[in-house]
Amino acid sequence: MYHIVYKLSSKKIYLLADSTTQVIINMRESILGVIMIKALFKHIYKYYKDTFILAIAGVVIGVLVGIIDAGFGLGLNACTAIRTKYFWYLIWFLPLGGVFVWFIYHQFGKSVANGMKMVFHVGLGKNSKLPIRMVPLAVIGTWTTHLFGGSAGREGVAVQIGAAVSNNVGRLVDKTIDIENSRKMFLITGMAAGFSGLFCTPLAAIFFALEVLVAGKLEYHALIPATVASISAAFTSRALGLRKFHINILETLNYHPSTYNAVFLLKLAAMGLCFGIVGSLFALILRYLRLKFAFRFSSPVKKVLIMGSVIAVFMMIFHQGRYSGTGSNLVALCFDGITDDIYAYDWILKMALTILTLSSGFIGGEVAPLFSIGSCLGYVLGPVFGFDPMFGAALGFASVFCSGSNTLLAAILVGVESFGYSMLPFFSVVCFVSFIFNFNNSIFTAQRIAFTRPTRRQRLKERLSEKKNINN
Repeated sequence: MYHIVYKLSSKKIYLLADSTTQVIINMRESILGVIMIKALFKHIYKYYKDTFILAIAGVVIGVLVGIIDAGFGLGLNACTAIRTKYFWYLIWFLPLGGVFVWFIYHQFGKSVANGMKMVFHVGLGKNSKLPIRMVPLAVIGTWTTHLFGGSAGREGVAVQIGAAVSNNVGRLVDKTIDIENSRKMFLITGMAAGFSGLFCTPLAAIFFALEVLVAGKLEYHALIPATVASISAAFTSRALGLRKFHINILETLNYHPSTYNAVFLLKLAAMGLCFGIVGSLFALILRYLRLKFAFRFSSPVKKVLIMGSVIAVFMMIFHQGRYSGTGSNLVALCFDGITDDIYAYDWILKMALTILTLSSGFIGGEVAPLFSIGSCLGYVLGPVFGFDPMFGAALGFASVFCSGSNTLLAAILVGVESFGYSMLPFFSVVCFVSFIFNFNNSIFTAQRIAFTRPTRRQRLKERLSEKKNINN
């Protein structure tokens, strides 16, 4: 009896021992698992800490820039409405408006007079600081230009807003943490936010900021904060009342080519060639006249008074303000579905008056006029190549911007975000050809080219230096 009891007790002890051992093993495995998870999270935090901080900063920048962009854009819409209603009263004051713009910059912003050039210089490491006062000066200057009937865009101000805000936010972040190449990263983030907040095209804004500083090179190190800031700015500005331009062009036209044969592609390429040349000429002539007027007129006040008067006369002669402002009225006419609303010479006059306005010292951007020039040109070229005018206008909208700004991916994406993603194959072909045939001319004079072909003189110098080295 005792023997039996002993065996039962021993069995219980063995069972107890086995269960205890299993518990210990399970606890050990759990502890090891916790340690491994903790180590993994520690590694992830260490590796992505800076990225996480930049993403948070991107949200802050995007919201701030979106608010300012919304205020600027709504104010610009109000200026446009007032100018349209009282055009014959306001156009006479265009020269005085130019003098007013010169005065406020002369008194309060001599150091920020070259706004976009300063932005590029910060991005390229030639400068480190963007004063925040460039924001109100650029806003007031652009409002003035549009109110009194000048032909100019608006994105230059938006990009300056984003760049100035992000530059100042970046300096605050730099005091807390040390992030490699943070100056350029924050600048790109701000540029993306500024473009996106005004046009409400976040994808196009991201790649515009990534590729505009150096043509032929993408700044992927700024991809995450630029993406976050771009999306935040677009949502913020739209929530505050700004609206994006969008029309699903293929659904509107019911235009679905069954086959993309060689002839079809050649027609697209030919249109891309035309758009590329026009965008390149816009940038080239604008740069030339800015230098020409700077040497021709001894005083900036004299320049803006004389040229402002000339522009005002032209605006009154040519369809009473049809070519004033950003050109959004012309873009709307291209897609209203009514024939004979666009004249064959609209793109030429819009191009000429925009160049004159910006060369004379008025404040404004170049991108929005490029949209209108391209739309009007495409509307005319479309039937020549056997396409619907609206289809041609959509292609011109993106590809003239592509050529003028020397940015490929941004142009393709601004096209698909404005006209539908089903247009991607067409925009890809036309913008690619337009990009190839713009001869590296750009509306952004401070833009750097990643790959350039050396001139004959440079090649001769290199050969002579090589011979000297060999002889020595």
